[in-house]
Amino acid sequence: MSTASAARREIPEATVARLPLYLRALASLESRGVDVVSSEELAEAAGVRSAGLRKDLSHLGSYGVRGVGYDVARLSEEISRELGLQHDWAVAIIGMGNLGHALAAYGGFATRGFSVRWLVDEDPAIIGTEIAGLRVIDFAELARQAPETIIAVLATPPHAAQQAADRAIALGVRSILNFAPCVITVPDGVEVRKVDLATELQILAFHEQRGRDEFDDVAEGRR
Repeated sequence: MSTASAARREIPEATVARLPLYLRALASLESRGVDVVSSEELAEAAGVRSAGLRKDLSHLGSYGVRGVGYDVARLSEEISRELGLQHDWAVAIIGMGNLGHALAAYGGFATRGFSVRWLVDEDPAIIGTEIAGLRVIDFAELARQAPETIIAVLATPPHAAQQAADRAIALGVRSILNFAPCVITVPDGVEVRKVDLATELQILAFHEQRGRDEFDDVAEGRR
């Protein structure tokens, strides 16, 4: 993600977080041969409100054509440019347990502007093995191979996440996607996005329980 570009345009963080949703919806529309889409149709495809979508896109300077809508290919290009997806970003997945294996085999990275080039682990039993067509290396080899710009994906156990993050940052990593179920501390200038599957399930459980309670209340009222 082009943080500098977002800051330059003063795009709110909440808007930046929704841009990938719009991009995914546009890709689906483009694959179906749709050339022009209204804000209502795009909002429905992205799962947001149309007024919010129009406000978000206005931060990009994209307002569409009144009575016509948005040019799908052009808007997709604008969002891709704002997100910094005009070229592939190099990715290193750190931690080759079950989750690391699954992420390495995930084909969606390549279609969204990310190239997984390194799989990293410190377990001698895993280093040198091949996963999803890539040889697992250690941090020392990553230091020799990695370019200046790299995005790290942490898939380590929680007890190893901080050390893995520290070592990645020491190599110049400034963007981290953290799948480990813990909070990591990073210096200023390093961006961390956390993916916590258990937390998301707990939120779903909350809504599921609330729905059941409301159903029970309605049922009680009918008796």
